Amino acid sequence: MGTVRCGMKKTRSNIRDDSDQEFIMELKRKNDTDSLYLEKCHAADGSEVPLLKYPLLEKTGMVEHCFSTRMGGVSEGIFSSMNLSFTRGDDREAVEMNFHRIAEAMGVPFEKMVFTDQTHTTCVRKVTGADAGKGLLRERDYRDVDGIITDEAGLVLCAFFADCVPLYFVDPVHRAIGLSHSGWRGTVKRMGEKTVQALKDAYGTRPEDLICAIGPSICVDCYEVSADVADAFYAAFPGREKEILRDKGNGKYQLDLWRANELILSDAGVRPEHIATTNLCTCCNDRYLFSHRASHGKRGNLGAFLMLRP
Repeated sequence: MGTVRCGMKKTRSNIRDDSDQEFIMELKRKNDTDSLYLEKCHAADGSEVPLLKYPLLEKTGMVEHCFSTRMGGVSEGIFSSMNLSFTRGDDREAVEMNFHRIAEAMGVPFEKMVFTDQTHTTCVRKVTGADAGKGLLRERDYRDVDGIITDEAGLVLCAFFADCVPLYFVDPVHRAIGLSHSGWRGTVKRMGEKTVQALKDAYGTRPEDLICAIGPSICVDCYEVSADVADAFYAAFPGREKEILRDKGNGKYQLDLWRANELILSDAGVRPEHIATTNLCTCCNDRYLFSHRASHGKRGNLGAFLMLRP
């Protein structure tokens, strides 16, 4: 395990070397891949907002995307500082300001954000301009939606995390995108495959064309699970259990959600070279990324964001 040294870009602002160096040098990575990098942007008020991004998604030239960190917001206490949850007890005005800062730092429209409604399902919803602002500026008229897809430019897909796995999908041929939440329940029920199928059904997406990313989430070394969870994965991944489970011999197992989601996407027809997998663990980096496990539930939420460019 080392520190993240992957190409911090200065494309939107001048950046103070001292604060950036501290952030990069202390953000632990699990391997030496350059699957994602840190970009520090500026909000309209001049505040610095660090965002994590995937070169593989950027190479498509057709999306804006990011994964947030704890840094750059206005929330306080256990929510410090870029909390993106309205439901965990934080001040609503602070959370709204955090979303404004994310939108400004990304260069995307605040009012066009549309939220999932995550309850660990494998339900995927097609969203359109009529859904803009749902979850942020107005109530959602849908429930139990852990994945959202669209082919409308300018609509910002938003999903939320604090150890579970973010899944990004970009179809450069049919100009369609998707964003999904996949915890252990979603993973064992193959949320990645369900999202691929939803894109196929809605837009004619071919899995081999998809460009995907597996976002920052809890790593195998930090994710101990009980035998009932392990049994569910044994049943769901016959013959490949050793790739995703480590038996500790005491009724406990270490579960590799990153590898499990790679297998799911590959099984769905996504090319391995079209999958960028995180090397950042939320639990290992709980100073900079919210982690439910590391904080024992006393935390805010991180956000994944994805938008088709006009």
